[in-house]
Parts: sequence; C-alpha cells; structure tokens
Amino acid sequence: MLSVQNVDVFINQKEIIHQASFQVPAGAVIGLVGPNGAGKTTIMKTILGLTKFSGSIQIDNQEVTENNHQALQQVGALIEHPAIYPFLTGLQNLELYSQDHQDLQEVVSLVQMESYLNQRAKNYSLGMKQKLGIALALLNKPRLVILDEPMNGLDIEATITIRKVIKQYAQQGTAFLISSHVLSELQKVMTGIVLLNAGQVVMDKTVKEFTQEPQQQYQVLTDNQSQAQELLQKKQIKFSSSGPYLLISHADILSAQTVFYTHNLHLLELAPVKANFEELIVDLLQQQRKMHV
Repeated sequence: MLSVQNVDVFINQKEIIHQASFQVPAGAVIGLVGPNGAGKTTIMKTILGLTKFSGSIQIDNQEVTENNHQALQQVGALIEHPAIYPFLTGLQNLELYSQDHQDLQEVVSLVQMESYLNQRAKNYSLGMKQKLGIALALLNKPRLVILDEPMNGLDIEATITIRKVIKQYAQQGTAFLISSHVLSELQKVMTGIVLLNAGQVVMDKTVKEFTQEPQQQYQVLTDNQSQAQELLQKKQIKFSSSGPYLLISHADILSAQTVFYTHNLHLLELAPVKANFEELIVDLLQQQRKMHV
C-alpha cells in the first residue's frame, strides 16, 4: 500500500532524512519508532506531500509528487495536532470532510464521541480533540492511515477503544503507519516496526522477526556461585549479578558452560532473560550509536 524508496529530505540545507526505504503492506500496522529528533514526523509529512524530497514514494502504486497529490485521496492522517476548527462542533468538523453520512456515523460510534459531538470543539479536552482528529483520519474508508502519536492525551478507556478501532480497520485491509513514544501501547497493535535513528531507517522487520532475535542474556545458577564468579573472571568472560543469579550474554554462554563443566561445577538453573520490547529497542539504538562513534 505504501512504498518509500531511497528518500532524502533537506530542510534549510540540512539533511533530515537520508536514503529512507520501507514498505507498509495492506492490512499491516507499522510502528514508526525512534528517539526525539529522529525524523519520524518529517517522514510522515513527506509521505503526505508536505515536504520536498528526492527518491520515490508510492501509495497504492501511484507516485506522490509535490504537484500531484492524486495518490493521497485514499489517505487519512493525524500529524502533530488535530486540524480542527474550534468554533465548529465536532459534527460540523466531520461534515466538512465526510463524503458519506452513514460512514460518518459509523466512525463516530466506533471512537465513542457521541456524547459531545454537538459541542463546539474549542470546549473539548485534549483527549476529546485527539479522538476527533482520529475520527477525521478514519473518514471515507481510507486505504492508508498515518497517525502521529495517536494515543496522546487519551485516558485508559479511550486508548483501548482506539486500539480496537485500529485493529478492526486493519483486518478490513486498511494499512497504518503509526508513530508513538509509548512503545508498550504501540506493541499491542503493530504487526511490523520501522526503527528510525538520525534520519535513517536502521531496521524494518515484522514484530515476530524482531522479538525472535537471539536472547541478550542468560541467568545462571550453579552449586557454587562464588567459584563460578572466580572462574569467569579468570577466563575474562563478562558477567553481572542479579540476586542469586549470574547474568551472562548470549555470545558467552557456551564458553561459560564449558568452564563450569571442566571445573566440576553443576548447573542448577540456566534460562534466557527475555528483554521487553522497550529494552530491545534501546539496546539496538545503543549499538547504532557505538557504530557511529
């Protein structure tokens, strides 16, 4: 549904995006993640034709260009802040963009904003404005939806609601590109991840591929932990401690087992320590920084 190929973006003669390439298939929910200043919002704006770029961006096999936005007709978006008219009601804002009244009513029902639909938007809370922005992005059955921090300002109940809506639309074939700093929440809906760092795509994988990377560490318990530590130090095998356990990296665990075996130390417990999603992302970013030091 979306193809980004070798895209460069310069703003005020500074390169913000460098040779970015990734795909968003129909029905996929792709999380665009990365640290502040990585270029997430810039690349979203670029996909929407709001920023000059070189390279190729295609939406449903149609090229996005500075002068031709035909490809964007089937795209819904929420970037940075909801683009709403404060002196209009929520309903009036939606009617400005809606092409089908029944579709409008369905979207309103899905995002659960009936109770304040006829209030002026200037009186909306942050969460209410955010829901209205998401509703605007979902109007007219878009084939691609781009959401920048969609959970911003939403309470727990609203967050769960929007999560369900995203999954429902994705099951019907709508593609999503979503950025969020709340990785634990994004993880609950996304099927793939594009990691952006310093304007470059450093990873483009499905969630399944990413979470099946080799375990970073193993926790080890022997029948003599003091001796185990001494042996590891002597053999210059790195380790750390966590409670009663020794933590040994994936790269060193076989060497450690050999050392224990040759010195008649018995393993009582050996288990992978599964890093959570956020830790995996942080580790990957740290590895990238070391490569560029």
